[in-house]
Amino acid sequence: MYISTFYSFKGGVGRTMALVNAAVELAKRGRKVLAVDFDLEAPGLDTFDVLRSHSASSGIVDFVGEYLATGQAPEVERFVNPSATVNGLWIMPSGSQQSYAASFGEIDWNDLYEQHHGYLLFEDMKEQWRKVVQPDYVLIDSRTGHTDTCGICTRQLPDAVTLLFFPNEQNLRGLTKVVRDIRAERDAPQGRRIDTHFVMSNVPDLDDEDDILQHMLSRFTDELGMEDEPQVIHRYDSLSLLNQVVFAQSRPKSRLAKEYGGVVDLIVRANVEDEEGALHYIEEAQNTFDPPHDIERKLTKIEEHHAKSGEVLFRLAELANDEGNWDRAKSLLDRAVTLGNETPSCLLARARVSKHIGDDAAARADAKRVLLESSLPPRIARDAIGLAVLDVPEDAGELPAVATMDGWRKMWLAGELERDGEMRACVSVLRSALGEADETDLHQHATEQLALSLVAIGDLNEACDLFGGNGAVPAQMNVRDAFNYGMATWGRTGDLPRQAFERVVSLNEADDDETPGANYLQCMAIAYWAVGALEKAMEFANRAKTEAEATLQPTFSCWRYRIVPTHDFLQDTDSIMRLIAGDEAIVPAFIQG
Repeated sequence: MYISTFYSFKGGVGRTMALVNAAVELAKRGRKVLAVDFDLEAPGLDTFDVLRSHSASSGIVDFVGEYLATGQAPEVERFVNPSATVNGLWIMPSGSQQSYAASFGEIDWNDLYEQHHGYLLFEDMKEQWRKVVQPDYVLIDSRTGHTDTCGICTRQLPDAVTLLFFPNEQNLRGLTKVVRDIRAERDAPQGRRIDTHFVMSNVPDLDDEDDILQHMLSRFTDELGMEDEPQVIHRYDSLSLLNQVVFAQSRPKSRLAKEYGGVVDLIVRANVEDEEGALHYIEEAQNTFDPPHDIERKLTKIEEHHAKSGEVLFRLAELANDEGNWDRAKSLLDRAVTLGNETPSCLLARARVSKHIGDDAAARADAKRVLLESSLPPRIARDAIGLAVLDVPEDAGELPAVATMDGWRKMWLAGELERDGEMRACVSVLRSALGEADETDLHQHATEQLALSLVAIGDLNEACDLFGGNGAVPAQMNVRDAFNYGMATWGRTGDLPRQAFERVVSLNEADDDETPGANYLQCMAIAYWAVGALEKAMEFANRAKTEAEATLQPTFSCWRYRIVPTHDFLQDTDSIMRLIAGDEAIVPAFIQG
């Protein structure tokens, strides 16, 4: 149960209307809500159709009056009733309207607290709400100003206070004391931290050309210590408001209803007993300015309260994982999976943690379970293949997680697997992409990439076949295909196919690209060496090294046919320079195997 009081220092800001819309919105979201009318001087919650019950009910004033007459706290179930029209919504009104003024006038609130244990009475009422009504949320409508009941509503009963204000000097002066008193509860004997949600309400929807609104907002932010900008409810000109129409119910797509929904979001996200609030807090835990012991206390509360939620335990495990607490992460993930959270994200998270703690078999088992799912995001499939690669390299493209992707997603996945060095899995995925390529661009890209990857794994016959095998015509190829065909043929036969490299050199001479990358320069070094232009070949090799040292990025090396770190790329280029210099024992790494 999470109690939020709706308070405003001045009237005219739509506090009660905001509360009613918030109550209905919460009920629509599946929460059970109790609305309590503590605006005893000017009650009216039960005038809204959504808060009318099937029968008239006594309320707060009658509850207190009976206690003063008998000395015993009444049973709260006699003072609450369900809404006649909205499921999940209950109301505890201000009191029976038949003799309300007289009953209210007989209560001396100071005397109630000083002589009749009023504090304990309302603690009992709160506990009865929890046990009898069992609401997820209690929303209390509080009186404006500094009143006898203000402290009950803003400091004793609530877990949070939603403070509505119009941004002017009167509201700023009045709210300053109220907010100070609320925050002082942290230092009280009970040490209660009460959340504060600020809502700037009834704001004109006008251009702020002179920064009047912005200036007042800055003052409110500074003097009230707001950590975030307030939620805004704009002035809404509609005669429907005269009929107390609840926009969250009757006009849910209107701007006003969405702004009331924003108020609900503030309340829900602060409530760690609500799964949505718990997940939000976990997500923000690493960015919050709360003291470490407060963070730990809340996280402990979340784990205890949501011990049966596989999703919450999964998110807690991710947080533990980020902090390097692998054993705790593994324990939480095991519990989450046992509770039925067998989503790919959860299983993949457990696979990663198992890998960290050295349980490779468990990591591969969970990763393979992930890969049996259809329609996975490519990034999840990539990570799962990486963890399961010892078991699935040859048939990666046939796994449901990959087979259900479209061709371009498969191409992206293959590129990522290439970067990760998972070349056999990369080849399998590329074959799958090529098998369904029904557009020219996709077919061309898949063919080119598959040829490179086949060279990398030493399958030189198939690589050559992709370029036409024995019937290949280098003179009709582009520079990329001609070079790769030449390298694949060299590796397969041991002889340099001079025509292919002459085609590369010819196309390079005709190209006016003045900013080639390190990989291109390295390829040109080999091509010029192959046609006997040794001085030019050495020049390209030196330029390749200079470019690689300037970028310091992993780069594709045609010496290995793999993406390699800068250090390895430089070593490969040194080998090419030795080849150019006449060392006949030098052979490209991909040919050596």
